[in-house]
Amino acid sequence: MILIKSKKEIDFIRESSKLVAETLQLVKSYAKVGKTTLELDKIAEDYILSNNAIPAFKGYSQAGSIDFPGTICSSINDEVVHGIPSNKTLSDGDILSIDVGVKKNGYFGDAALTVAVGKISYEIKSLLDVSEKSLYIGIEQAKENNRIGDISFAIQDYVEGNGFFIVRDLCGHGVGKYLHEDPQIPNFGKLNSGAKIKNGMTLAIEPMINIGTYEVRVKPDGWTVVTKNGKASAHFEHTIAITNGFPEILSVC
Repeated sequence: MILIKSKKEIDFIRESSKLVAETLQLVKSYAKVGKTTLELDKIAEDYILSNNAIPAFKGYSQAGSIDFPGTICSSINDEVVHGIPSNKTLSDGDILSIDVGVKKNGYFGDAALTVAVGKISYEIKSLLDVSEKSLYIGIEQAKENNRIGDISFAIQDYVEGNGFFIVRDLCGHGVGKYLHEDPQIPNFGKLNSGAKIKNGMTLAIEPMINIGTYEVRVKPDGWTVVTKNGKASAHFEHTIAITNGFPEILSVC
């Protein structure tokens, strides 16, 4: 069931999402050569807690996995999403996907970005550029009376037109009262398909884009999703609300 939020509820989600955006920018500023993802995780957790909020991912569980141990998901190079923070240090030429979720006043915000660490190749830079732009192309379609499939189609058309591949095993979702709500928002699909978009919906749109293949697998830790071909992947995400017929990005600061 898709939950329609009141103006007051959207205000709460906006506050949580703004805190997510601030945390992402803070962590991004520390994502340098020699830093460990565990250090970045501590920076994020301290900032969220200092704002009287709760890291939404820490302790989250899914079928067959351990509780997620980190505040952030930190996914390096071929890691698509759900990378567990560790003592691994960042190296020149890496890319790091940072995913943050926050719960405050009983409502959730969720967003992600991918950053370059040092100097990256032309191909990797293109991956990042196309992945980020595809997010905004998808968001443009999140307007009243369109359908979820219109978002999916727009992302797929742009990404595949630029020679990259859409991860098909993972998707965006509703967000707000719960971390994961209906509807599911695939990053591939057909025009005019899926649920109709209405005012008051709050959605997390999150294209995950690979080089060379759409196929992924899960590492033995039960969380980290990696590309099957070992090549790089990028991830961008915003929480949005549909207000006055059009999308408003909430995860900004």
